[in-house]
Amino acid sequence: MPLIEVTLATGRSPEQLRTLLGELHSAVERSIGAPSQSIRVILREVSPDHWLSGGVTLAEKTAGIESAGSG
Repeated sequence: MPLIEVTLATGRSPEQLRTLLGELHSAVERSIGAPSQSIRVILREVSPDHWLSGGVTLAEKTAGIESAGSG
């Protein structure tokens, strides 16, 4: 049973998320021949305030803050 886990920052529409889920499902079905009913896709959304990369949250990066604690 293939299991795909995706983590994204929040901010996408329900339609975009549904499209992503469907495309991932289809890709697994096509690429490895997995039966449709056996494919699982889990999508987790994370607040940009809770996602840190290079010492800067995604929220800070979006706001134009280059490094946390600078001032």
